[in-house]
Amino acid sequence: MPPVSLYGSTKIAAECLALEYGVDFDFPVWIDRCGVMAGAGQFGRPDQGIFTYWINAWLRNRPLKYIGFNHKGYQVRDCLHPRDLVSILSRQMDAPSGKNRICNFGGSVINSMSLAQLSAWCTTRFGAREIGADLSPRPFDLPWMVLDTRRAEKEWHWQVETPLQRILEEIAEHAAKHPNWLELSAP
Repeated sequence: MPPVSLYGSTKIAAECLALEYGVDFDFPVWIDRCGVMAGAGQFGRPDQGIFTYWINAWLRNRPLKYIGFNHKGYQVRDCLHPRDLVSILSRQMDAPSGKNRICNFGGSVINSMSLAQLSAWCTTRFGAREIGADLSPRPFDLPWMVLDTRRAEKEWHWQVETPLQRILEEIAEHAAKHPNWLELSAP
């Protein structure tokens, strides 16, 4: 698994600690690894909520830039609406202990896109604009981060319900109606 970033290391350590706590104190613990959470009202930060951040910045004509990867926007992420996670959380609370404690819940391939594709969507929705470039490499930045949700589908009979296009439209509509919505989450 290594090397991972310090951020990634803290996530792995937190998972181990939570699982240990569950075993030691007979407490049910589920580790739900999620794709990029996105939807109306989600905080949009460049490091965690890229779909929300990108759409809002595009709409507000704030500076945007492709970082690394030949400054072309090739990075791909999957997208998950929070409401798609609610049903699994309810089921996990009532689940027996026989299931895997760690599972991926994400948009998988059907709800994934690159920054370049997101920019094309924004161009169609809001009009064209310039995107800057930062050629400096970023250690630990992944070109493809799309979660494999087959275990969730098999063990929990779970699947993503909110299509990517609906998520993007929801973010755009919310951003248009709430011009100051992301002021508190600015980096």
